[in-house]
Amino acid sequence: MKINNIVGIRTLDRYLLRQFFPMFIIAVSLFVFLLLLIDLFSNLVRYLNNEVPITVILQISLYFIPKSISYAMPISLLFAAAYTLGDLYARNELTTVFSSGIPFRRFSVSLIVVGFAASIFSFFFEDVLVIPTLKAKNELTRRALRQHVTESNSDIVIRAKNGRIIYAIDFFDFDNQIINGINILEKDEDGHFVSQIRAFSAQWEETHWVFRNAVIYEYEGDYLRVSPLRDTNYYDEHPDTFRRHSVIVEELNARDAGLLVQDLRAAGLPYSHVQANYYHRFSFAAASLIVMILSISMGGRFRKNILLMSLFTSLSVAVVYYIAEMLSMTMAGLNYIHPFVGAWFPVLFFIAVGILLLRYTKT
Repeated sequence: MKINNIVGIRTLDRYLLRQFFPMFIIAVSLFVFLLLLIDLFSNLVRYLNNEVPITVILQISLYFIPKSISYAMPISLLFAAAYTLGDLYARNELTTVFSSGIPFRRFSVSLIVVGFAASIFSFFFEDVLVIPTLKAKNELTRRALRQHVTESNSDIVIRAKNGRIIYAIDFFDFDNQIINGINILEKDEDGHFVSQIRAFSAQWEETHWVFRNAVIYEYEGDYLRVSPLRDTNYYDEHPDTFRRHSVIVEELNARDAGLLVQDLRAAGLPYSHVQANYYHRFSFAAASLIVMILSISMGGRFRKNILLMSLFTSLSVAVVYYIAEMLSMTMAGLNYIHPFVGAWFPVLFFIAVGILLLRYTKT
């Protein structure tokens, strides 16, 4: 008898997934198409003004497909699950399942598994395919629209060597790897003055900076002496430390984003926004699991106008979730809350809401 029950439940799992996946594929295709149209028409005037060839426009849209799939997957899962369960309820098939003694939560386990698998897939899909294609799309768009991004920088203050050395630079020429108007202050571990270096400019030579007309101020006893700077090998901060941080963290994979956080922290630069985005890589992947829990908790609540109500509910939940996520990420970027909290609070909150609704789901 127990074996028959297990076989019957597995049969129901397969049946539920056969009902779910066609609707999911249709939903993904629809939402991806809408996102591609939105991206196209939002840039169409600029494409026309810059006489961008149609082949380039199509290539830009092609590069945007993976990102569109990433955006569309959670809402498509929510819509497909809500529609599938609502349709089964409307045809009284769920009533038959419940009367056979199978709880609704057990009947929906296969959808939870799909949501969990989609979350894992979403993280690696984003890291391996979405980010490289998004970077290629942005670079192609900048070239097509003749947008130039400079990596030179001015009025720079950088901390190095665990805060013991402070660089104050007037201008950094990224193309020629030259820093101009140099003032370097060195402190000991207790924060006391050790020396100060002033130089007109310095050129990067593979492993260190070579200073021009540099002098060093340092104490000898009670007197502050000035002398030419001889050895400059100690000053080896990489030129990337001084460049304008035009690096778009959304175009970095998770590993590189984590390294960027470390670099900014070591240089004494603001890193809250980058760190929040780094944590968001992991929390955003959990969106697929969240929407599955929410869709199951709403499953069977619609018996009329199932397609329309499922679509409306999916869009409403997605809007509320993304607004909450946007607010928390903005607060994290402004350092009002910890970046980890900013990235994960909406996820944990909506999971709690989904579980709470699931407890009161009628079966």
